[in-house]
Amino acid sequence: MEALDTWMLTLVVGLPALGAIVISLMPKERVQEIKGLSLIFSGAAMIFSFVALMRFDFDNAKAFQFYVSKTWIKTINSNYTMGVDGIALPMIVLTTVLTFLCVIYSLKSIPKPGRPKAFFALILLLETGMAGTFTSLDLVLFFVFWELVLVPMFFLIAVWGSERKEYSAVKFFLYTLFGSVFMLLAFLAMYFRSVGPDGGHTFDMLLLRGQNFGSDAFMNLIFLGLFLGFAIKVPMWPFHTWLPDAHGDAPTVGSVLLAGIMLKMGTYGFIRIALPILPDTAHTWAPWIGGLAVISILYGALNCLAQRDIKRLIAFSSVGHMGFVMLGIATLTPIGINAAIFGMVAHGVITGMLFFLAGSVYERYHTRDIPTIGGGMMHKMPRMGSLLSYAAIASLGLPGLAGFWGEIMALLAAFNPAPGLSNSLFRTYMVLGGVGTILAAGYLLWLVQRVNLGSVPEQWAKEPLDDVRPTEWAAWAPLLVAIVGLGVYPRAVFDMTDGAVNALARVFG
Repeated sequence: MEALDTWMLTLVVGLPALGAIVISLMPKERVQEIKGLSLIFSGAAMIFSFVALMRFDFDNAKAFQFYVSKTWIKTINSNYTMGVDGIALPMIVLTTVLTFLCVIYSLKSIPKPGRPKAFFALILLLETGMAGTFTSLDLVLFFVFWELVLVPMFFLIAVWGSERKEYSAVKFFLYTLFGSVFMLLAFLAMYFRSVGPDGGHTFDMLLLRGQNFGSDAFMNLIFLGLFLGFAIKVPMWPFHTWLPDAHGDAPTVGSVLLAGIMLKMGTYGFIRIALPILPDTAHTWAPWIGGLAVISILYGALNCLAQRDIKRLIAFSSVGHMGFVMLGIATLTPIGINAAIFGMVAHGVITGMLFFLAGSVYERYHTRDIPTIGGGMMHKMPRMGSLLSYAAIASLGLPGLAGFWGEIMALLAAFNPAPGLSNSLFRTYMVLGGVGTILAAGYLLWLVQRVNLGSVPEQWAKEPLDDVRPTEWAAWAPLLVAIVGLGVYPRAVFDMTDGAVNALARVFG
């Protein structure tokens, strides 16, 4: 079992990439075999993530487990170093589960122009990039996986997207690549100012902690580079403008993976790299990050109230929900960082479900325009309408469902931020964030009222619209259970994260 533990993360990360290679070598006519292999390889990665979950030592969650470190690029002292602690583990499980469910959903629903061979290969390659980002403990390895996700997501939007798909794909690529340039410069700055165990420089994230990289001004420049790279991916206001376009034109599973996992790569970068390596600089930046987080909450909610397109509404809601995650991180407290990680998981589950529903509604109505749909879905498709109401209520943060804990704890943490941060400023953030929850309830209930309630418009009255299909039930059932399960039993996440978060937050007092 020791050998399995050593290579556990390599299997989770590498199996989808192996699946993508195998599928790319198959004749394109063998569609059923391609779908079956996609299920097998994504399912195998998910199973190994569950094995890691079961073998994880929760009493020592602050330690990096399933650790492996092998020489990779000796010239620059960069190693193949992987491991997960209580912060990374829930993100790995979320990644493998959501990807597997996307494959299930796509078995009967590949958007035009079809091409299942390329479609499934890109999904598996995307999974490798996302999982590798959450397991890497070397900055070069982290950057490789971080950049890897751009290529498959670009093609998923550009080929299988809708309307302005080419424009949205290029905008997504350029925005995130722009942030990556500054992030890479920050990585290089830390490398050349670091001292490794052999006296040379190092890219090891753990060895970089506690090192002095120079003057306060220089460390502020490093943090600025990290901030730009991570904030664009989150995305925080004012770096958010790529998100509604990418979501609006991405295929359904592209939107699910983008919102459910890829946005979390940015917030994870703050928690894994920026905070532990540059704690004093993070303390200086925390009030500004908190302020931008609150703007994201309010701006995202107000934009939702103006939307006609279901997917763009959900996309702008992600800006607001990720604002709560960033507010939790900005408090630099155990409660706030725990809230951030829980919010990341809950957002992945709930918003992933909402995008699944938006895609299925579009398949039936051939439009995402809310006034054109016109209401009455509870009469026409009662099960689909019920699921939309359920996911929307979870998204607005109803107690007892998954959306509640991350937001309420982020607001609670803002009441008492880390020592040295202004109580009055963060309590103002708390009040403004509370206003954001009220606006969220407004736009989500308005969505339900405009789509679900009322009578069926005449243009849809005689249209044969299928209700939820068996494949959709198979893809959605785990998310529906997780929404209520995490709401009723939040310890499922907090028992994983608490030890690692307390160890991280200890440097902030």
